[in-house]
Amino acid sequence: MPDSSLASNGTLPVLMYHHVNPVPGALTITPAHFAAQMHWLAEHGYSTLGSAGVEAFLAGKPVPKKSVVLTFDDGLLDNYVHAHPVLQRYGLHAVMFLVTGWNHDGPARLHAGEPSPAVVPSREDSKALIEAGNTDDIAVRWSEIERMRAAGTFEFHSHTHSHTRWDRVCASREEKTARLQEDLALSQATLHARLGEASRHLCWPQGYFDDDYLQVARQAGFRYLYTTRDTDRNRPGSDPGHLYRIGDKGKAANWIARKLWLVRHPLFGAAHYWLKQRKR
Repeated sequence: MPDSSLASNGTLPVLMYHHVNPVPGALTITPAHFAAQMHWLAEHGYSTLGSAGVEAFLAGKPVPKKSVVLTFDDGLLDNYVHAHPVLQRYGLHAVMFLVTGWNHDGPARLHAGEPSPAVVPSREDSKALIEAGNTDDIAVRWSEIERMRAAGTFEFHSHTHSHTRWDRVCASREEKTARLQEDLALSQATLHARLGEASRHLCWPQGYFDDDYLQVARQAGFRYLYTTRDTDRNRPGSDPGHLYRIGDKGKAANWIARKLWLVRHPLFGAAHYWLKQRKR
């Protein structure tokens, strides 16, 4: 049974993944390296928290001393095919941020724990498929979401409905705000209709947000907002509107061992992030 005290040194590392794919590329970790990372976490007694654990930690409530949060952006098919069976093998739990406009109906495809698993597109091929509107080829289906949810490997939250950077495509602040409101409302409505509940956890596409984005998100019912920034540590009482995350870097178990040691260390961790902030 994990030691249910405050997370080590009052720090909660949140790891950020995208593709889990045999083809190397940007924002990609191979299935072998991902499995090695998860084996290391399980072997060293880490507890993987979900959204409720994040909320409890930020509120100063006890969570297991060796706690970490695993997050996956975009709701990609390769997360189901390659990450889901690994998490199931080690009894670990993760958070998947869905682009709800990309998820389709249809039979569940086979994952790597089953015979003849689905072949998944690479990062580069996925980008081309998204541009062509073929999101069913790159994203998880609702049937696959239900399989993961039933297995307890993933819980599901919002990455918006369209993954659009409205600040880049709108001609005015008013248009940007209106389109983002529509986008988040569609995401919430879809999650509620499909999963029976809306989310309070939102991950920003490409990590971008501004004051208007923050205001719209809070009005839509989101309180816990995830960035792509690794410039500070998440601590009890931290602003839930700026949750920091650590990119996986596509490396194996030795990387996660070193990174978690550094982040959780009371002196070296503080110095590490002080230097990062000085360089900004």
